[in-house]
Amino acid sequence: MILVTGGLGYIGSHTVVALIEKGYKVLIVDDLSNSSLSVLERIKQITEEQPLFEQIDLKDNKRVGALFLKYPSIKGVVHFAASKAVGESVSKPL
Repeated sequence: MILVTGGLGYIGSHTVVALIEKGYKVLIVDDLSNSSLSVLERIKQITEEQPLFEQIDLKDNKRVGALFLKYPSIKGVVHFAASKAVGESVSKPL
């Protein structure tokens, strides 16, 4: 299983689709502060797979620790969770 933090954001969701298409089981963690649950449904429509999802703020150490206990099969992490938006990063790259 691959954990994708920020997996419902623009880059994260595209990565989730690519991972699923390569046969990986994916767990998405997102706090939905800069994304939407509707993206989860779009991922399912595109891949015909339902990735696991947990709404967690990664600053919550207890919940993050519990996440790894709940999903001991996590073998890798792709970290995209951030308080930045694609548009902002393009317009203000520094």
